[in-house]
Amino acid sequence: MARADIMTRAKRWVNAKVPYSMSRYWADGYRQDCSGYVSMAWHLPGNEWTGSLAQFGTRIERKDLQPGDILLFHNPSNPSKGSHVTLFGGWADSARTKYIAYEQARPNTRRQTTPLAYWSNSDEYVAYRYKALKGVAAAGGQLAEDAGTAWDGGILFPGAGVFGPGEDNAYVARLGRLLGEYGFGNHAAPGPGSRWGEAHRQATQAFQRAQGWTGPEADGLPGPDTWRLLVNGSGRKAVPGAVTAPSDGPRQAAGAPAPAAGTTAAGSGQAPPAAPSASVPPPGGTGSVPAASVPAGSRQAPVASLPAAGTAPAGRAVAAPARPGPAAGPAGRGSVVRSVPAGPRRAAPAGTAAAPGFPGHAHFRPGSSGSHVDTLRRQLVQRGFGRHYSARPGPRWGDADRRSVEAFQRAQGWHGAAADGYPGPETWRRLFS
Repeated sequence: MARADIMTRAKRWVNAKVPYSMSRYWADGYRQDCSGYVSMAWHLPGNEWTGSLAQFGTRIERKDLQPGDILLFHNPSNPSKGSHVTLFGGWADSARTKYIAYEQARPNTRRQTTPLAYWSNSDEYVAYRYKALKGVAAAGGQLAEDAGTAWDGGILFPGAGVFGPGEDNAYVARLGRLLGEYGFGNHAAPGPGSRWGEAHRQATQAFQRAQGWTGPEADGLPGPDTWRLLVNGSGRKAVPGAVTAPSDGPRQAAGAPAPAAGTTAAGSGQAPPAAPSASVPPPGGTGSVPAASVPAGSRQAPVASLPAAGTAPAGRAVAAPARPGPAAGPAGRGSVVRSVPAGPRRAAPAGTAAAPGFPGHAHFRPGSSGSHVDTLRRQLVQRGFGRHYSARPGPRWGDADRRSVEAFQRAQGWHGAAADGYPGPETWRRLFS
């Protein structure tokens, strides 16, 4: 697990507004209380409690806190009185007397500015850092909130969570400068500011369209390929004085060449280069998967037990494909890098139907249902990744779906945030090719 992975997972519950409960479990299998939330964010193999979380961390000084660390108070004499844990999201003031706390509390998961260490029992809280944490800090030793797995001169993608409405960090500032250098600074000029704005989205979208990308791959939100092309200087620049405003909304650079035949975009807002470079691996590592959620020796569900592709069970409406985009905000993006290309597109065997287009991230989230979920399940089983379906799955997306997709992604050689169990355009293309 890298810090970016931890913070991406933490944001999922914030965006979903998971209700607080000490006895209920969310769709990902984790208990809906404060320690269950940290167990989920740290991707622990099971649901821990305030009396056991410390064994997974290394005690640190409060002054050394960085995003992904925790502040823990366990009352051994009476655990039900005051025991609590929060996830540290970054300092909220220069004096370091306040921080951004991610926590599971009534009525639901929240992210808010909190006095160090908490509103009550502040002196009793102890800071811990996850023992299995991977990655190094950025320049100066202070890692910005949701920073990536390694600095490496800034080439590695810092994670989808650092871009979007409400984000204010050094990566947003750098994105603005890079876009300006490429000539895409005419959308109210993003400039060097560190707070994400609509100008950043429009300029990013113009850059993506200049690469020949369209649809969800040009949504104005940077992904690993967008970032790589900007940073290493290999992206297409804007044509001077030739910017048009298309009828469908955001402005784009005119004269951008179309993508070569047979190429495709991969991830959120990216397209793979003609010859993928082995020097750009998928970001980060990953933690272990909750073992308790999969029965030992579970059998693979037969293909016939799943609904036919493109159909939906009676009485259930089929969700229409929705284009993911900035209007949905962080919750609409899912916050995570969906997939990373590792090779050229393969031609479909003769006589086979072309792969269906990726319907969008919004169809594959906890609680989602519809024909796209059914189609995905059937294809996973046909490809031999159905062992987590020990019984016929329910109508809604659940942990068995996530683990099945994760198994397929890992089989592609991906890891970390690139194998999070949520399908993206490249995962979808490979699954159906």
